[in-house]
Amino acid sequence: MTSIFRRVLGADFDRLHPQVRRRFSVGLDSGEACIGRGTMDRIWHGRSFVRPFLALGGSRNILVPQAGRNVPFVIENVPYTDSFGRETVTFVRTFAFPGRPRRFDATMVYSPERGCVVDYLGTHQHLATDLHFTVDDSGALVIRSGEHRFREGPVDVRVPDLIGGDAVVRESYDDAAGCFRIQVRVGNRRFGPLFGYEGSFSAEFVNATERGVRAGLRPVREEARA
Repeated sequence: MTSIFRRVLGADFDRLHPQVRRRFSVGLDSGEACIGRGTMDRIWHGRSFVRPFLALGGSRNILVPQAGRNVPFVIENVPYTDSFGRETVTFVRTFAFPGRPRRFDATMVYSPERGCVVDYLGTHQHLATDLHFTVDDSGALVIRSGEHRFREGPVDVRVPDLIGGDAVVRESYDDAAGCFRIQVRVGNRRFGPLFGYEGSFSAEFVNATERGVRAGLRPVREEARA
């Protein structure tokens, strides 16, 4: 079994920078988890009307309803098998804002039906987003979001482009500085930039079996529908 990221990238996976390639090899097959620690140079928001939506999403650990500079953070990428037998990798980011840490939770699975990685957002996996992966000429991983779907009980609807967010994530390795660099930008086709952050971090690779999945890392509710 290869990592879900190698499955979706195919031969292009070997074009990744070696450090980025190892980070995205985390999975049940490699037996490794990755814990990143670093600093977000900047976490920003778009125009003021965006803030109530970010605050609402923040109640379920979707996006980050607070802006800031030089914010320490941790990202936990831990593989496990979910309740439906799927290999899953956590992307849980904890931002150490003064007075109140904020979390941005995501869990990723590979969906053979959709032919891509599906990213479930938040503590209850209410939002499912198709992710499309490419490798740029420098060996960085670029991830672009596709269709968004909202699931709650019997509700299963596609989120219209008018209100959805288009995300672009670029993760690279800086050989000179000896660290990973991350840039995230979420925008709307009508309303412009919504949210984003950029920073750097170092990574520790640990034995996923020995470490296990700590309490509170998995979502409260898992969604079967991709």
